[in-house]
Amino acid sequence: MSLEPNSAPTVMLAMNADSRGRVLVPSVRQRLDAVATVLPVGPGQLGPAGRPVQGFLADPAVRAALADVDVLLTGWGCPRIGPEVLDAAPKLQAILHAAGSVKAIVDPAAFDRGIQVSSAATANAQPVAEFTVAAIVMAGKRAFRLAAQYRQERRKADPHGMPGNYGATVGLLGASRIAKMVAERLRAFDLHVLISDPYLTAAQAAELGAELVDNDTLFRRSDILSVHAPLLPETEGLVDARLLGLLRDGSALINTARGKIIDSAALVRECASGRIDAILDVTDPEPLPPDSPLLDLPNVFVTPHVAGAVGNEIARLGELAVGELERLTAGQPLEHAISRSELGRLA
Repeated sequence: MSLEPNSAPTVMLAMNADSRGRVLVPSVRQRLDAVATVLPVGPGQLGPAGRPVQGFLADPAVRAALADVDVLLTGWGCPRIGPEVLDAAPKLQAILHAAGSVKAIVDPAAFDRGIQVSSAATANAQPVAEFTVAAIVMAGKRAFRLAAQYRQERRKADPHGMPGNYGATVGLLGASRIAKMVAERLRAFDLHVLISDPYLTAAQAAELGAELVDNDTLFRRSDILSVHAPLLPETEGLVDARLLGLLRDGSALINTARGKIIDSAALVRECASGRIDAILDVTDPEPLPPDSPLLDLPNVFVTPHVAGAVGNEIARLGELAVGELERLTAGQPLEHAISRSELGRLA
């Protein structure tokens, strides 16, 4: 299925009201309006008395409008697009997601019907990669530990004896989109990069400037280890007490992926011992309870899940999604297409 080249498709916005304003900033909305007819209704808008609409079929106006929809431009707050929704949208040809993973919203039935799907995960990955690289550089100097000591003791901490970044070994657990961006950016530094992923070949790792190793080797050799695996049944609790125990004394662990990938109790024990540092943008649970030891340990730096797109960075998601729509209307292939086979491996 494909859109008629140079025609104006009918687009329904399927995202919550807050996301709509942040994703479709004025410049992006102008581009959207230039190539499409945007319907005035869609799930995620505020319904009667300010109540949020829960699904595509819950509002009669949205249900009726689906019959003419060519493209769903989705985002945060989008209800699941299941077979019933697809039945109500017989002209639907593309689902363009102006956010990260589509796993929770796109039913596999969409692929069976030839509907094209794309995601703005690449736009969301960029700030995570930037955050991770910054964390790696700071972790190499043990800046977070030294800052906490400075704050507590009210005197300059001695940085001598800290490892530094020259020639340090950075391990990437998982070859996700974000991990690949991190590896590319680390080429600018005098670092040795290791990567572990069951779907990656040694040649592919070398193209990223990294050495492919298994998980045990990754944890044994890394001075700084950054987690980038997706949260799947087989990766929940993957970083357990045994793997954490393989980390060198004085090493640092970074997690910008998902908190449940790491065994929380084992992480607390390792950090409380002072043996390793941790930089955590995600935790399990999230948020942490007020009495969590991780919030008080001087060798642990916790941020409230801010590595992904925030503030003006969110506009990148809309730019990518509208760019995909522009390509479709010009008869060009999607640049950020998601296939059915990829759906099961998405975070």
